[in-house]
Amino acid sequence: MTGKSIAMTLTSASMLVATAALCETVSDGGKKFTTQLSGAAEVNSSGTPNQGDLAATGTAKITVNPGQKRVCWEITTGSFTAGTTSIVGAHIHSAQAGQNGPIVVNLTATLNGTSSGCTDVTRALADSIRKAPQSFYVNVHTNLFTAGAIRGQLG
Repeated sequence: MTGKSIAMTLTSASMLVATAALCETVSDGGKKFTTQLSGAAEVNSSGTPNQGDLAATGTAKITVNPGQKRVCWEITTGSFTAGTTSIVGAHIHSAQAGQNGPIVVNLTATLNGTSSGCTDVTRALADSIRKAPQSFYVNVHTNLFTAGAIRGQLG
């Protein structure tokens, strides 16, 4: 092999490795869920609806991959009530519609914008979300609505 052919082979090999790495992060695979987030879906401890920010809007796209033990998200928010200055939390909780439940996955969200990321979870949790998405919801908390500004069930 000449020096030129070795260089070309190394370049081709490194391009193949880079492409494989890009494919793994871009197409995580798994089960995808999309939910509209609204203040009307937020409930208080008694299950009374319309407890969130009724002016706010949002969308959550969640990808659950039990094989990779990962949950990825993209959350878009907007139109919060005047005086809202910050997002103080974003999560996936375990509970049916009309009920509140414990946090099972921490997420991030941006005030009037889009945020995304991935986090590691147990395979058991990822399987639970994938198999029974109606038992989980996404919500975003703000400085004015610390118990939850907007919410949407996954299933």
